[in-house]
Amino acid sequence: MYGNSSPVASAQTGIHEQLSALVAKHARTVFRKPVARYNRDAFEASMSAWRTAGQPPLILDAGCGVGLSTLNLAARFPDHFVIGVDQSADRIARNTAWDGTPPPNQVRVRADLVDYWRLLHEAGIRLARHYLLYPNPWPKIGHLSRRWHGHPVFPVVAALGGSFECRSNWRIYVEECAAALSQLSGIDVPVESWEALPAITPFEQKYRASGHRLWRCSAVLPPASITP
Repeated sequence: MYGNSSPVASAQTGIHEQLSALVAKHARTVFRKPVARYNRDAFEASMSAWRTAGQPPLILDAGCGVGLSTLNLAARFPDHFVIGVDQSADRIARNTAWDGTPPPNQVRVRADLVDYWRLLHEAGIRLARHYLLYPNPWPKIGHLSRRWHGHPVFPVVAALGGSFECRSNWRIYVEECAAALSQLSGIDVPVESWEALPAITPFEQKYRASGHRLWRCSAVLPPASITP
């Protein structure tokens, strides 16, 4: 990968001062946006693949892009089933380069994560592992509500439980994600520098080649009961 990626630029210098209030607001309200039909169809297709595999412990690769991370996670956890979800039909359809036969314990589907997360919760499914790898940082100060931890769906994300991990090349994004998870779950979610050896996503490869520092937060989240 070419090492020509620019670092994240933002006027924001720390955790957003409105984050805590925004998370609290979303935690006490119900997000009732109707679920699109194509997202229900994608959800059912992925659940069918999981059931066919015998319903092993489930991993969600949220925002999987071209699916390299999905393949890597499936290879790393052969006794799990990995579902990669991305909203881009183009990215999902790409023939991602892989050395050898792709792991059979994975599937990729095109869906909007906002709906997919809610459908998982609605179905009472709890995740074994949950990855949010290099999401769009939306670095402008006014973009807080566009970051996943500032979105109304985030309480549902936390409620899915499991070993959750978020990675980014913008430390503030990871710090905010950790703070939101701590607020919702009541547990400490640490933030640490991340070496990413080996890199498992194209962004991770590119950021490392560009000399960026990488960050992650991770914690085992208890499943929560919220109104879907």
